[in-house]
Amino acid sequence: MRLPQLAPRDLELIACPGCDLLQRMPSIPRGAAARCPRCDDVLAHQPYDPIDWPLALVVAAAIVFIVANVSPLMTVSAAGRESDTTIIGGAYAMWIRGHQLTAVVVAFCAVVAPAAYIGCTLAVLLGARRAPAPRWVALGLRWADALRPWSMNEVMLLGVLVAQIRIAAEATVIVGIGMYAAGVLVVLLAATIASFEPREVWRRIEWADPRAPRAAAATSADPRPATP
Repeated sequence: MRLPQLAPRDLELIACPGCDLLQRMPSIPRGAAARCPRCDDVLAHQPYDPIDWPLALVVAAAIVFIVANVSPLMTVSAAGRESDTTIIGGAYAMWIRGHQLTAVVVAFCAVVAPAAYIGCTLAVLLGARRAPAPRWVALGLRWADALRPWSMNEVMLLGVLVAQIRIAAEATVIVGIGMYAAGVLVVLLAATIASFEPREVWRRIEWADPRAPRAAAATSADPRPATP
């Protein structure tokens, strides 16, 4: 599909994250993506529903996150005794047994960072539903981007599964609701990241700094157009 030809001043200026090529971004149709003409890296994609669909996913992720943290991951039964624990309970057990650093890392990457990421993303999407978006949406978007690499629920889930397999040789292990919820949470967070397009949010809060488009245009030097 050929895009309509627009004047350079009507196109958005963007730098490729792969090769730093400065280029003009054309209007992207729904469901399409724009690629860099130099390195073929994806510059941006335009989802069919850039706000409401990620919002629905992150609301579901928030509900599942609560279930995953208040429900036991697994129940261990040995010699007539049963014991279960939650994610934060496991981190607390590490703390009282002298592994404070590991406990802090587990609590941050499995509880604090995912909770903060979900909260920031939810606030950003709710704030971006009306245009122009309030100024705090930009700050929330930056925080969400900074917290995303620290949300390591999939690593935690993999570690719990490995521990479960090793314990199963010596005791009876019953998978709890928290384990299933943690697995669903990993899928929902991945789907949220895949369907969320930050450019759409930034476009709705451009009014917060009207000098930015003019400053970006002033630094351009005959940039090449991106290829949709």
